[in-house]
Amino acid sequence: MSEPFAAPRASLFRRYFLALFAGVVVPLLIASGSEAWFGYADRRAALNDLLDAEARTAAVKIQDFMEGIRDQLRWTVQLPWSERADEKRRLDALLLLRQVPAVLSLGLVDAAGKERLFVSRIGLNKVEGGDDQSANPAVQGAREERAWFGPVTFQRGSEPFMTVAVAGNRPAAGVAIAEVNLKFIWDVVSAIRVGRTGEAFVLDQQDRLIAHPDISLVLRADDAATLPLRSLRAAILARPGEAIAGRDMSGSAVLAAMAPVSTVGWSVIVTQPVDEAFGPIYAALWRTLGLLIAGAALAAGLAYWLTQRMTRPILLLEDGVARIGAGQFDHRIEITTGDELERLAGRFNEMADELAVSQERSERIGRLKRFLAPQVAELVDRSGDDHVLDGRRVEAVVVFCDLRGFTAFSARTEPETVIHLLGEYYDALERVVSAHGATLTNFSGDGAMILVNAPVPCPDPALRAIEMARDMQSNVQKLLAERQELDHGLGFGVGLAMGPATVGRIGSEGRLDYTAIGTVVNLASRLCSDAGDGEILVDSVAAGAVASRLPLVELGARALKGFDQPVTVFACTSPPRSRG
Repeated sequence: MSEPFAAPRASLFRRYFLALFAGVVVPLLIASGSEAWFGYADRRAALNDLLDAEARTAAVKIQDFMEGIRDQLRWTVQLPWSERADEKRRLDALLLLRQVPAVLSLGLVDAAGKERLFVSRIGLNKVEGGDDQSANPAVQGAREERAWFGPVTFQRGSEPFMTVAVAGNRPAAGVAIAEVNLKFIWDVVSAIRVGRTGEAFVLDQQDRLIAHPDISLVLRADDAATLPLRSLRAAILARPGEAIAGRDMSGSAVLAAMAPVSTVGWSVIVTQPVDEAFGPIYAALWRTLGLLIAGAALAAGLAYWLTQRMTRPILLLEDGVARIGAGQFDHRIEITTGDELERLAGRFNEMADELAVSQERSERIGRLKRFLAPQVAELVDRSGDDHVLDGRRVEAVVVFCDLRGFTAFSARTEPETVIHLLGEYYDALERVVSAHGATLTNFSGDGAMILVNAPVPCPDPALRAIEMARDMQSNVQKLLAERQELDHGLGFGVGLAMGPATVGRIGSEGRLDYTAIGTVVNLASRLCSDAGDGEILVDSVAAGAVASRLPLVELGARALKGFDQPVTVFACTSPPRSRG
């Protein structure tokens, strides 16, 4: 036995196409990838420098803001205190509140630690209050360090404040203690912009947000909401001197850099959205991608053209063989190369001619067997003339039959049982129809339609039809009797009529049926509907055709649906016989 044909591991077209395509596209990919990588590296370095510079600038501005407050406080502790109240100091203190809006209140403490003056924007002013402030951390810190910046506190749970204390150059000058509202740092950070939408914010030593362009975030003092900012600060501390990618409070991807405010120990962090930061890179990548696609399209077109010239004869042969194998026997393979491939194409064309003849004969027999008894189909095929199936007017006997009580039976019985019984029922009918040389046109549910004397004429069609109906009754009643355990309650009735009918192939190109139309068809259907279990009802034309050769009983005229006048009906009364 010959080995089965093995499919090639790779087609010639694929090999040639990939080789030519890769020769153009691979250098483009290498060049594009290199440009993208180095462009990204350069842009990242530039962003590092830009964000670091912005962070340092912001830190310097905030430090200048805090040092400005410190310097203003120093003017209030230039001279030593006297024993009496000093009206000039009170005026200087009020002037400081006016000139420095960030200072909420100012207290002046003498060398002994006694509070000599207190002015406030929201509280009562006190002169010579005398409260002992010597244990106040602000006083102690200022005496030790000359300038003391306290921790940030949130008054009323929202606004950030800081205590700033400054000691005079001489102990006798005392200490100035100011409460500073850090909301005013907003003016500094809101003016900072990195690119179009970048921004800056400030965290204190405890990683709390004390300044942000959106001041409502500061006033809420929500530690959970500012967690992404603290994560950014931790990541920057882990990799100093480098812009870090992370998420801001809205969850957007940003690049961030940080600079310290050394005076107060705060951290200024500036951010820029990643989309904006790498916008030029993205634009360059899109341009590169466009050039790459254009180059790839050009390479593909060139490779396709060259490959087609090399592989077209082989592809034509492969396509032709596939078409012929799929049943398109009228297809011809046109190859004019003048070599072995052209001769091989000719052999395939000859094979297609032979297969077409064979297929035509097989299809003709298949069509005939759908409508005719097998022996009739073979007869028509041997004669080579299927015009007998064309539409024409003939004297035909139309037989209808169906089961009684089938609807109720199918409603209460398992579908598998119904299908199995119908299969046996159809087999019984087909055996009888085939034995009598009739044409079973179709099954419809539990009913069937049968033609006698069409398409192939037969002698004495009425007698043959009634004998066939008797055999059908015998076989089906025997089948129903053998299935009594199903408690089916089924019966079987037959109706037939004889007369002129139009018969032929009817349907679409995809599906054809051989059937009959005419009054005789309607009459046979109505007689079948009127027949009871075990009955065979015959019209007057068929009854007259058999004369006295079969025992028929006239049942009189019956009103049938669709007929204006009553119709004379006959019944076959002799017991059904089995056909041997």
